[in-house]
Formats: sequence, structure tokens, C-alpha cells
Amino acid sequence: KSSKREWKPLEDHSCTDVPWLLLFILFCLGMGFICGFSIATGAAARLLSGYDSYGNICGQKNVKVEGIVNSGLDLTHKKYVFFLDPCNIDLVHQKIKSLALCVSSCPRKELKTLADIQKFAETNGSTLCSYELQPSEYTTDPAAAKLCPKYPVPERHIQLWVITAESFPVQFSVTFLINVIIVSVLKPVILSLSCIHSSLSMLSMILMVIIRYISRVLVWILTILVILGSLGGTGLLWWLYAKERISANAVETQIAKDNLQALLIYAIAATVFTVILFLIMLVMRKRVALTIALFHVAGKVFIHLPLLVFQPFWTFFVLILFWTYWITVLLFLGTTGSPVPNEEGFVEFRMVGPLKYMWWYHVVGLIWISEFILACQQMTVAGAVVTYYFTREKRNLPFTPILASVNRLVCYHLGTVAKGSFIITLVKIPRMILMYIHTQLKGKENACARCMLKACICCLWCLEKCLTYLNQNAYTATAINSTNFCTSAKDAFVILVENALRVAAINTVGDFMLFLGKVLIVCSTGLAGIMLLNYQRDYTIWVLPLIIVCLFAFLVAHCFLSIYEMVVDVLFLCFAIDTKYNDGSPGREFYMDKVLMEFVENSRKSMKEAGRGGGAEGRELKPM
Repeated sequence: KSSKREWKPLEDHSCTDVPWLLLFILFCLGMGFICGFSIATGAAARLLSGYDSYGNICGQKNVKVEGIVNSGLDLTHKKYVFFLDPCNIDLVHQKIKSLALCVSSCPRKELKTLADIQKFAETNGSTLCSYELQPSEYTTDPAAAKLCPKYPVPERHIQLWVITAESFPVQFSVTFLINVIIVSVLKPVILSLSCIHSSLSMLSMILMVIIRYISRVLVWILTILVILGSLGGTGLLWWLYAKERISANAVETQIAKDNLQALLIYAIAATVFTVILFLIMLVMRKRVALTIALFHVAGKVFIHLPLLVFQPFWTFFVLILFWTYWITVLLFLGTTGSPVPNEEGFVEFRMVGPLKYMWWYHVVGLIWISEFILACQQMTVAGAVVTYYFTREKRNLPFTPILASVNRLVCYHLGTVAKGSFIITLVKIPRMILMYIHTQLKGKENACARCMLKACICCLWCLEKCLTYLNQNAYTATAINSTNFCTSAKDAFVILVENALRVAAINTVGDFMLFLGKVLIVCSTGLAGIMLLNYQRDYTIWVLPLIIVCLFAFLVAHCFLSIYEMVVDVLFLCFAIDTKYNDGSPGREFYMDKVLMEFVENSRKSMKEAGRGGGAEGRELKPM
């Protein structure tokens, strides 16, 4: 019934999935409650100044904690957190097990013995041992070995704060890391990123425009490379097998027989793969032409809708704002809770009762709202491209189709976006839980359990990718017909199944073409980074900054070219709907571009010549 329903592009606009919008608003109000609660009940001073193992905040007067010795001290002049053994880390519970103290200053040179620690305390007035131990007792008291820091004490301590479930501050001595990472890595990285960021963006934009002109060449180059590579690899394996067989006849050993058998298996597998690959390319050769035509039209879309190029910037900016808010609330949430003595007699701040589950709510909010923002980008791009495709006279396009698409999204389709992003969240959360379990049990579980965990994680990842692709097409169907999420997903799924081979061609050839574009940008950036670092004679470590710069280049290229990929997918669904419900006759004229029209005409001519009007291709192009 759904497949026969008439599509009426851009004719009706109505609100979709309103209950899901209300549910999302209620969820956001819950996130707001967590924010207010964490700010109202949290202790920002513990976060900013740090605290010792007895619950005292450094740099201020403190209140006595019942049952805890050394609590309620006046530490106004002791502003720094110092760990006696900072390397004593509990990786399972993600915290430092060492005693933490508040001190007035950290050593400026390495202290190798208790006598050096005592001299430092008497000279600088900064006691590095536990509060109940006087400096004169450092070398005489037998308990000094446990109550004083593990020596040698390195010079200076850089505080690196890590908020765990107990909001425990972590401090390391990182003099070496400062010299290597900050001086040798971060400075050249920042220099390189600042110099090439604008070039990356410009290169990505230019590549998005010129792909329309080089798509045909790229496809044929890819085809030739695949054919030569598969034939060459198969031939090489058979040649190695023949050579090894001659050698095995001369020297009959078990190792030679095993090598010969392995080469035979590899050669047979490569032959089967090559044959299957040739058959697939033979079946899909005509559908590759559609991929080329869609890439050509996508280039025109970016010329008519130039604001599409800036869509990654807006999305990234909104995500950065939300992630900053989320991390800030997380830090405040880590400082909430009441002081509770642990089994070691120290203080930990824990939330009790239902409030301790706010962490989970906050984590779910991170995933759902992040997916919601990304889904808004997909709906915005889909709405703009749908407007372009189904407007017969391109000069009659709205002045800003992107803003018109955003307006339709806000007024009608936020509920649909909320529902689609929630479905992705439902799949992503179990996968993340399984990944966390796999990490915690690493080295403890047996091989069978490890294999099952990895299989479940892989299946959930594949399901997430499939749902993401279906969601994107559902948003396109919603932008066309203004239907709710389930109806749009069902309609889009029917269209995709009817054009399964075309979808396969676009998702293989098209994705590989875009991957080549990313490789081009990364290689260009790497070359530019080498040239820039070549003039920085002060830095001898090039590998790490160059890797970081190339990863950044790949991220920027992926952000831009993913928009191109999104546009191609939207164009394909519009094209499939257009060819299904229109045949070019009066009253049922095509909406498609001239390039796509030529593809349709060429396909019809080839079908007539081959006499295959009732074949698979005929079913795909048969007028309704």
C-alpha cells in the first residue's frame, strides 16, 4: 500500500512525530535539572583548588568531617595538591591510591632522601609528609616511610586533573612530558594547523566542485586499477605456487608441504574472488553510469546552493558548544555528594539514593543530543536538495534554500529528527557498554567470551550503520512528503530495495571516489606539513606532529566530503522516486536534471536494443 501511495513533493507541510518532540523536550528539561542540581550542590572549589585525602579543600578553611582525623584544617596557605606516590594508580577503579596532601609549595629540585625532604620543609615551610608528622620527625619516626612521599621526589609537579566517578584529582610528575610533548610536539602542531587550516577548507571546497568534472575519469581509473590488481595478485599467487611446488619436489619437508598447501589455498581463494569481482562489475557496469551522473548533478547543487559548503562549520560549532556545556556539567556533577569514609580511612564524595543515577542520564543525554544535532544537519541538507531537485525552473528557487529548509525543520520536523536520533542512541548505548565490558575484562576472559563480545560489538556496529543510512533516507522522504518517521522510513526502504543494485553501485564506487578525495587532501597536507616543519630547525621530532596534522586533515576532509556524499544519497532517492512515478509524458514530466535525463534515455535505448524490457533494469525504469 505504501509503495503505491502517490508522492507529492513539497506540496503539503504538516507537523510530524509531535509526541517524540514533547518527549525530547522533557528529556532536555531533565538535563537542565541535572545542570542546576550540580551547580547548586557541587563544590567548585574542590574542582578548581583540589582537595586532600581527608576532605580538606586546599587554600581555604574547612569544616570538620565526623569520624575523619585531620579534617577541618585551616589550609589557607597550602594551595597545592601533592601525592605521596602518584604512580600508585588503580586502573580498575580509575583513581590514585596514594595519600593526597595540601602543601604550600612543590620542590624545585629533586629530593633523593628523607633528609632532603626534611631540609626542604625546614627551609621552605612546605611539609611534604602527613599532617600529624612534624618535620623534625621525618628521619627519626619509623612511620615516616609510609607517611612521607616515595623518593626520589622529582622537581616540580604539574597537575593533570582527571574526574572519575569519585571526582578524584590525579597529579603526575611530567617534566619529561613537558619537554617532549609541549615543546617538541604541540608547538609545531599548532603552528602547522594554524597555517594549513584555511588551505584545507579551501582545498576541500574546490574538490567538491571539481569532482563533477573528474568523476568519469576517476571511475574508469578505479575500474582499471581493480582489474589489474586482482589479475596481478591472482597471477602472482599461482606463480609462487608453481615455484614452491618445484622447490618442494627437490626438498621434501613438512614446512615446505605446509607452505605449498597454504599457497594453493590462497591462490584458489584469490581466483574465486577475482571471478566474483568480475561478475559483479559485469552486472553493475551500467549502474556505474548513474553514479557518475549523480556526482555531476551534485556538483551543480553546490553551485546553486553554496551555503551547503558551510554546513559542517555550523554543525561542528553547535556540537562544540553542547560538548563544552556537557563537560562543564560533568565536572560540577563530579563534585556533588556527601563526604563518606572509605575502607582506607580517607574521604570520598559519593551521591546516595536515586541521585547517583544522574550520571547515566547525563551520558545518555550526550549521545542522544549529539545524534539529534547530526540528524538536524541531515534533515537540513535533505530539505535543501529536495527543494533543488523538485523545482523545475531552477531560477525560481528560494533565495536561500538552506534557510528555508531550516525553517521547515524547526516548524514541522523536529519530532522526526528526535525519533530517528533516539533509535540510533538505542543501538549505540549497548555497543558502548559491551566495549566497556570488553576493556575491563581484557586479559581475564576466555577466548570464547572474547570472541562473543567482539561479535556482538561488530553486529551492533553494522546495525548502527544500516540504521544511520536508513534514517538519512527517511529524513529525505519526510522532506519530500512531510510524513512521520515510520512512514517515511518504510517508503524509503521500499524504494531502496527496488533499486538495490543501484544502491550498491553508488555506495561502493561513490564512497571509494570520495575516499580518494580524502587521500588526496591528506597527502597534500602531509607534503605541506613536511615543508613547514623543514624550516623549523629547532624541532627534531617530526613524526608525531606530522601524524596529528594528517589526522586533522582527514577529519576536515571527511566533514566536507560527507556533505557531498549526503547530497548524492538524497539525489539518488529523488531520482528513484522521479523515475517511478513519472515517465516524461505530458502531465507527468520528469523533475530530473538533463544529465540524469540522458542517463534514462540511454538506459531505455539499450534495453530496447537488447530486448530486455522485462528484466531487472526494466523493472527499475518502467514507467508507472
